[in-house]
Amino acid sequence: MAKRDYYEVLGLSKSASKDEIKRAYRKLSKKYHPDINKEEGADEKFKEISEAYEVLSDENKRANYDQFGHAGAQGGFGQGGFSGQDFSGFGGGGFEDIFSSFFGGAQRQRDPNAPRKGDDLQYTMTVTFEEAVFGTKKEISVRKEVVCHTCNGEGAKPGTKKHTCSYCNGTGHVSVEQNTILGRVRTQQVCPECNGSGQEFEEPCPTCHGKGTEVKTVKLEVTVPEGVDNDQQIRLSGQGSPGENGGPAGDLYVVFRVQPSDKFERDGDDVYYHHSISFAQAALGDEIKIPTLNGQGILTIPAGTQSGKQFRLKGKGVKNVHGYGYGDLFVNIKVHTPTKLTERQKELLKAFAEESGEDISEQPSNFKDKARRFFKGD
Repeated sequence: MAKRDYYEVLGLSKSASKDEIKRAYRKLSKKYHPDINKEEGADEKFKEISEAYEVLSDENKRANYDQFGHAGAQGGFGQGGFSGQDFSGFGGGGFEDIFSSFFGGAQRQRDPNAPRKGDDLQYTMTVTFEEAVFGTKKEISVRKEVVCHTCNGEGAKPGTKKHTCSYCNGTGHVSVEQNTILGRVRTQQVCPECNGSGQEFEEPCPTCHGKGTEVKTVKLEVTVPEGVDNDQQIRLSGQGSPGENGGPAGDLYVVFRVQPSDKFERDGDDVYYHHSISFAQAALGDEIKIPTLNGQGILTIPAGTQSGKQFRLKGKGVKNVHGYGYGDLFVNIKVHTPTKLTERQKELLKAFAEESGEDISEQPSNFKDKARRFFKGD
């Protein structure tokens, strides 16, 4: 049986963030974990969910999967396609963390001083239609946490020392007993004194108050890719929140919002333009100037062109943001019917109708014409 799409398994779109992937996994793994769900097929469902999470939660595996599908993700699995992962959607805890999510705390003790990557951030940037089509560079201001400039991330006042937390003895966790529907359960919770760090300060940093980070407005230059479309995003590596205990910083994801054009309509890499021509141009044919993304172009209107005719100018659309060539420019033609005619124009049109064998009963175009004809007795 063919494998289902991993995004479909977790009920996500391909643009889902890391947090959305993690939340979806938490929800589904709680529902289908075989120690909780005894229904037939729950075990296989749980394996499928876990396999999808293992790939999509890993940046490299996800990138390979997005490009090559299941074949590109095989490097992350065993020969059977599933490597018996530790179900780390809860930070590496498996069922212990599922259990703890009901009763609080964290069942698996972790080293509070182990390096941890910082959180990823997201910034929404609005760009004009032209900026999205041709690309540009823009400066943005992001308010985010950065390493404290006073203590350099140590959390302690410069010149003072840190020592082992006396409340948790440096473990970063404390044991808590609770009465539950399953009886009395002992769980682990983050130490309230050291906040999980396992250390105390002789004197905390006066700037960050022991946190090791401070909030500042940071200016960054962002390269808007040529051809970027609405809701697409780029990643600025290492521009997220700072890591803990020497861990790497998170990433900043810039999501684009593209303003509409006053001339063109965009659909992916294709662009649409609407142009009106006269009856004479449609009947006799003509060469007309039309706007293009790069300036102006000449479009040949063949004789006998009908209203609603669409012309395609190949390669005159938007450059594909991934480098797969250019889209097309489509020109939709509308034949304009004049609302005001001179007497000479009317005579010529009547002659044209007679030449065509048409018997036309001319009608007034508005109330004034109707009134004029009424009083004239026409």
